[in-house]
Amino acid sequence: MQKSAIREILAQVAAGGLDPDKALSRLSLATAREALHGLNLDPQRALRAGLGEVVFAQGKSEAVLLAAVEGLYRHGPVLVSRVAPEQAGLLREHFPAGLHWPQARLFSLGGPENMRRHMTPPWPSSGAALVVSAGAADMPVALEAFGALTFWGHDCGCVTDVGVAGLHRLSPHLEALHSARVIIAVAGMEGALPGVLAGLVPAPVLAVPTSVGYGVGAHGFAALSTMLCTCVPGVAVLNIDNGFGAAAFAAKLLGEPRGRT
Repeated sequence: MQKSAIREILAQVAAGGLDPDKALSRLSLATAREALHGLNLDPQRALRAGLGEVVFAQGKSEAVLLAAVEGLYRHGPVLVSRVAPEQAGLLREHFPAGLHWPQARLFSLGGPENMRRHMTPPWPSSGAALVVSAGAADMPVALEAFGALTFWGHDCGCVTDVGVAGLHRLSPHLEALHSARVIIAVAGMEGALPGVLAGLVPAPVLAVPTSVGYGVGAHGFAALSTMLCTCVPGVAVLNIDNGFGAAAFAAKLLGEPRGRT
């Protein structure tokens, strides 16, 4: 930050036109921007938009990733998505109090206590939000959604391996499905699961196609097309492999989190 800019802020404080705490915030943000090599942190996003900024690790250099996490952590808990194994090692080294969730490709710092408990199965099988995955290959995307909702403090369950190849596997979960306020359905291959669920439950279904499947699956485009073309009302379709986007959508639908006891 240039001396002239700092001087201007101090002059405003001295003249009584700027609150000292707001001046400190401006100086802190300016320092963070410089440390991030031009990237701008958004620590006020939770107040403005309901959900705080989440660090997308993919493609970031080590310096930028560390600075982003450190800068946001000054203002509260931090969630990092799409964390590669080597990035996880870097984050654990610099932030030993953080939690790395390898399968979900998430790293959290200062999050709720139940994050650690929910990192391994058995996961809760019911909740206000319910993540439902078609197969084991879809789990990284499903757990990204489940982990993000858990980080944000929402009451969330995760039902796994109940794809349309064996519809009877949904039967034990019908009560939880009918009780959920929003359902995230994650499926690759032909992507039929969200439409099936939407025909059974009153809650809105957020459909997430995954890039799982054989040749004509076209890296998730077949599942995406199926979900977009469903005749069942009440389905909203997210981008391919976008478990985080589904979690954010669900969190905004649910409103202020009530948590899980």
